[in-house]
Amino acid sequence: MRMMMRVSMPVEAGNRGAKDGTIERVIGSTMDRLRPEAAYFYPENGRRTALMVFDLKNPSDIPTIVEPFFSELNAAVDLIPVMNAEDLKKGLSSIGEHAALRR
Repeated sequence: MRMMMRVSMPVEAGNRGAKDGTIERVIGSTMDRLRPEAAYFYPENGRRTALMVFDLKNPSDIPTIVEPFFSELNAAVDLIPVMNAEDLKKGLSSIGEHAALRR
């Protein structure tokens, strides 16, 4: 399932992580593991923030994906299922099929 992960780091933990290399290591190892189709890094509400879109093969992988952000960067992590345009088109085309079955 395609997921969007947003990681937001508090300023203090982000400052330490930028100085000691933790941010680079955690983000680098996460990107190596997930091979995201897109990754963006930006400031949001005064915090260092990362956004990655990747394929979640198994929900049981969630703890190992998010834990380094929690434990090493004190980050908040959001995981949201998302669709690309092709997925949306396919989903919308099936709405009519489902409505016909309910009649």
